[in-house]
Amino acid sequence: MATDPAIDGIRCMLMRGGTSKGAYFLADELPADPATRDDLLLRIMGSPDPTQIDGLGGAHPLTSKVAVVSASTEPDVDVDYLFLQVVVTEPTVSSAQTCGNLLAGVGPFAVERGIVAADGDDATVRIRLLNTGDLAIATFPVRDGRPRYDGDTAIDGVPGTAAAISLELGGGRPLLPTGNVTDMVAGRDATLVDNGMPVVLLRAGDVGVTGDEAPVELEERAELRAEIERIRLAAGALMGLGDVTDQTVPKVFLLSPPRRGGVIGTRAFIPHRVHSSIGVLMAASVAAAVSVPGSVGSELARLPESDGFGIEHPGGTSMVHVHVERAADGSWRGTSASTRTAHKIFDGRVFPRPRL
Repeated sequence: MATDPAIDGIRCMLMRGGTSKGAYFLADELPADPATRDDLLLRIMGSPDPTQIDGLGGAHPLTSKVAVVSASTEPDVDVDYLFLQVVVTEPTVSSAQTCGNLLAGVGPFAVERGIVAADGDDATVRIRLLNTGDLAIATFPVRDGRPRYDGDTAIDGVPGTAAAISLELGGGRPLLPTGNVTDMVAGRDATLVDNGMPVVLLRAGDVGVTGDEAPVELEERAELRAEIERIRLAAGALMGLGDVTDQTVPKVFLLSPPRRGGVIGTRAFIPHRVHSSIGVLMAASVAAAVSVPGSVGSELARLPESDGFGIEHPGGTSMVHVHVERAADGSWRGTSASTRTAHKIFDGRVFPRPRL
């Protein structure tokens, strides 16, 4: 018998993953048709509306996210993960990027929903990121076959502590999409990099800022935002992403010297708001890029002796482990590992508003 989600609800788990928050769904509990699915998700999250007052969204890109998870048919893969960014003020749902923060919750969610069985003290879940084709491996503690969320690991940008979730991501693609260490983009020196997330690196000083401004201060500078968007649109074409006007990638990072003992200082446009911290895959891309000699920002960075990179951001410092090497064909390639946490906030049924 057919059901109406507005009347009967749809099963949903709201989770914090890393420094983001999103709604997690099983793929077979959402409409198969992408357009119908996206319409439903807009109504669930409360978009388009700057307050998202009539939905789950928190009026910010970091809290208007969706993870769609299913058992994978690929060999040596446990689950497939599709990330969807629900735009706050527009009736748009984008699959153009993935999200390393919500990735932190995918393994626990898969165990919670019975896709993956968890025995012993730790679970390992192999996750295919459908947005990019990358493979991630998540390892996290369990107790009596269920994820354990309590722990003593703290990450900047999140209050308190929680259980550690280890994420490993191997990049099979070249690190620099254009093949160049630096490019001239809309009249600015830039490094274009993708170590799990497409990003554009600029020197903060080149666009007239110091790089230690609060996010709201940067957002209030209309001329700066217009300049960043002009560069982003040009970079998207160079990176093979096409017209990115309505996409949320690439992200644009303003780099500055580290001020708190880290490797590099960052301010990230994601793409129109400024991130209050940093996404794990964004951090991996920044760390990999400044490891390449001659890249934009490499002259500002204090490179570590090990593979542990502290990436400074408005909320503190995020640690990511990155290994970068040059292949025989001359291309640069990178892999990353990081520690995140997640928190199951609620599990139940969500009732979308009846219509947009």
